[in-house]
Amino acid sequence: MKRILLGTALVATAATSAYAGSADPAPVEPMIVEPVTVAPAPMGGDWTGAYGGLSFGNLSAEADGGLDDSEAVYGVFGGYDYDFGQFVVGGELDYQTGEDIQLGGIEVDDILRAKVRGGYDLGQTLVYATVGAAQLNTNIGDDTGFVGGLGVEYKVTEQFTVGGEYLAHRFDDFDGTGVDVDADTVSIRGSFRF
Repeated sequence: MKRILLGTALVATAATSAYAGSADPAPVEPMIVEPVTVAPAPMGGDWTGAYGGLSFGNLSAEADGGLDDSEAVYGVFGGYDYDFGQFVVGGELDYQTGEDIQLGGIEVDDILRAKVRGGYDLGQTLVYATVGAAQLNTNIGDDTGFVGGLGVEYKVTEQFTVGGEYLAHRFDDFDGTGVDVDADTVSIRGSFRF
């Protein structure tokens, strides 16, 4: 009887293995993974729109005869930029005043500028050059001259920027006095963009 049971168990085991297939593990089908495409990051920010802000800096003026002085200035400015992709072009009005600068008997009260600017869009940063006209107001009169300079602006957020600007001014024969006046300003600027 033991032989019959042992034989039956052996036949049942063999039949189960035959029906199940080979003792080797089943082959694994290869997984096909679709490649993930990542959109390239934009190279430039959008600088198009109006802006306005405040400036604080230093004005150094020098006149013929070795007269010079330097004082702190503060002001307001506003303008509009248009972003062409990598290049940005715009215009700006700028007013600065502060402690009176003394050039002999001349007291410099304030300065008003109308400028165009063109720059390169580096995304969050705009590097630009600017050129235009400046009106220097003093206690003996006012005169209009040339202004040009360089600046940089950085987007802290889409609506708020900080930056710096250097401007050189030239006033030949100031108000018909025969005196030439040169002035430089270095300013830090903060602006809101609309």
